[in-house]
Amino acid sequence: MVAENSSVTEFILAGLTHHPGLQLPLFFLFLGSYMVTAVGNLGLLTLIGLSSHLHTPMYFFLYNLSFIDFCYSTVITPKMLMSFVSEKNVISYAGCMTQLFFFCFFVVSESFILSAMAYDRYVAICNPLVYTATVSPRVCALLMLGSYAVGFAGAMAHTGNMLRLTFCGSNIIDHYLCEVLPLLQLSCTSTHVNELVFSIVVGMVIATSSISIFISYALILSSILRIPSAEGRSKAFGTCGSHITAVALFFGSGAFTYLTTSFPGSVGRSKYASVFYTNVVPMLNPLIYSLRNKDVKLALGKTLKRVLF
Repeated sequence: MVAENSSVTEFILAGLTHHPGLQLPLFFLFLGSYMVTAVGNLGLLTLIGLSSHLHTPMYFFLYNLSFIDFCYSTVITPKMLMSFVSEKNVISYAGCMTQLFFFCFFVVSESFILSAMAYDRYVAICNPLVYTATVSPRVCALLMLGSYAVGFAGAMAHTGNMLRLTFCGSNIIDHYLCEVLPLLQLSCTSTHVNELVFSIVVGMVIATSSISIFISYALILSSILRIPSAEGRSKAFGTCGSHITAVALFFGSGAFTYLTTSFPGSVGRSKYASVFYTNVVPMLNPLIYSLRNKDVKLALGKTLKRVLF
């Protein structure tokens, strides 16, 4: 697969740094973070799958969140590690477009899964008597299918528009992954449509998911403040703590990364900011949901007893 009239058949990923003294330490740092990410997310997937008392809507959404975190870190990090140990980190045109597609697909899907999790917490706290009927298995499945469908549509919009561009000059991507904006810098044809599509898709994803999360938590806060006892309020807040932390990390790091690209000459520097949501957030999510969650810790204890004894 090569773009029509394009003379570029492969790209070179510049990576994070060219400093020789940093290559090996960074390799082991990101290798370690990837191993923690893989073990944490695969462990959470296994734990939720094996523990029958975790087969609830909340953990169904968490299962999908862990699946996405593992997948998109796997799409990015192994290739990123190559840039620290090889002289030229080459990726084919087809491989670059594939990485771009899956990166966009998983990031957009995660945005809407976090929205679905906010809706789940809203129903659990504000309408607990109808929780089982409102957040039914059918509703959960539809929310997940909707999240993946929007992710697929966003990924197709970005990747489809990228495929129509011609690349005939430099093939060095100033990034550690095939991202939209660094790729647009290499095109020798007009990128106006791509920039417009990028702004529309990113704007709609951020606006839709963040507004839905904000409304859910505004209603949750209003409901919690009406609880008479301090213990009741604390317990209600506790059920939302992990999700609020995950939302803040994901949207905060993503917003910071893309806001930096609005300044002249900052597209190259945005790769340093993007490390947080491409590598750190997938690593932290399973830790957030396991360390702050009594149900997960209880299920882990029971599973370890079954395995070891």
